[in-house]
Amino acid sequence: MNDKTQGGRLPDEVRRYVIANVPSVPYLEAALLLRAEPTQEWDAAKLAQRLYIKPREAADLLHTLQNSLVAMPVAERTACRYTADPVLAKMLDAVAQAYASNLFEVTDLIHTKLDKRARVFADAFKLRKS
Repeated sequence: MNDKTQGGRLPDEVRRYVIANVPSVPYLEAALLLRAEPTQEWDAAKLAQRLYIKPREAADLLHTLQNSLVAMPVAERTACRYTADPVLAKMLDAVAQAYASNLFEVTDLIHTKLDKRARVFADAFKLRKS
């Protein structure tokens, strides 16, 4: 991975990964929590308790993590466990390091991305003069 940083803080690869793949701060925190405890089985109730969110939101996060190939279901259960191929695992390691050392920059990047999407969506409904 290239250690070049944009703005002197986040590596370019981390910045690109967050912009392209991290839909929210709770998603990132859930991914990093599963990564930190890879042998732990996580269900919605357990994840909700650890992240201080509602069980329904936790269930949605677990589903999204599975779709993102960060987690896999545990056989015949509603729980899942961290799984990532070596390339994704290496990227999540870099994201975890960046998040630990540049919390505000990473969360700001996520929020800025979400704010931009919201503005584009809202702009689509603005009345235009003919």
